Amino acid sequence: MTPGSPAGADKLNADVDWDNFDPQAYIRNNYLVLHPDDEEILSAVRDHFGDHFRRNPGPVATGIDVGAGPNLYPAFTMLPWCDEITLYEWSAANVAHLEGQRASFDPDWDPFWDVLRKEDGYARLGADPRARFGQTVRPRHGNLYDLGEPGPNGEAERWAMGTMFFVAESITTSLDEFRRGVSCFMNALEPGAPFAAAFMEHSLGYQVGVHDFPASDVGEQEVRNLLKQYAGDVDPIHIGKPGGLVREGYTGMILACGHRND
Repeated sequence: MTPGSPAGADKLNADVDWDNFDPQAYIRNNYLVLHPDDEEILSAVRDHFGDHFRRNPGPVATGIDVGAGPNLYPAFTMLPWCDEITLYEWSAANVAHLEGQRASFDPDWDPFWDVLRKEDGYARLGADPRARFGQTVRPRHGNLYDLGEPGPNGEAERWAMGTMFFVAESITTSLDEFRRGVSCFMNALEPGAPFAAAFMEHSLGYQVGVHDFPASDVGEQEVRNLLKQYAGDVDPIHIGKPGGLVREGYTGMILACGHRND
């Protein structure tokens, strides 16, 4: 809640100074080791994208990871399939961190790649995809809510595949803003584009370093109903078990893989 706001008022995305987000603290809390929940997510997304490109051979021009933060593994899931991947991120601190990871990302990410390269498409990049990562990813400062809007030429920018992990529900307490964020992500994808989106289930908010950040309380049915407007083949799954999660304050994770409607 913002200073001076009435009790029960939503904390909106614009109320937060996202440049206070500490990428190193976030990584320490979540990604220094590969947790079983992330391994399950990686395996499911790997299989989804791998199956898509077995049926539709050949790379696509562009992919986007929306709200990348300091998390590299969503970009990893698109690495074999894209000529260029936009790491779209609002926090200047996170953008700077991503730029620093391009030439040679930290070794803590190697176990995440090892999960992916159990599938042939990823395995072809070998045990160390750092060169490919550096050539392919492009960190870019941008606001989620601007995606899908017409650009200077009157047309909206679109990507041929995409990921959005723990973003739309983790930047506001407002369910309206949550729904808008998901819509902006989906509207940034080309017709038929494969995608993967993950959400914290019933999150109460979270702390990174000394700063608190807001979250929307969403569940599996809400995610399903929203995504069905854009992807007829989506079937969200629940990830995680009570007591076995990375942090307190949420009941699990929801993963949705599908294809943007034509």
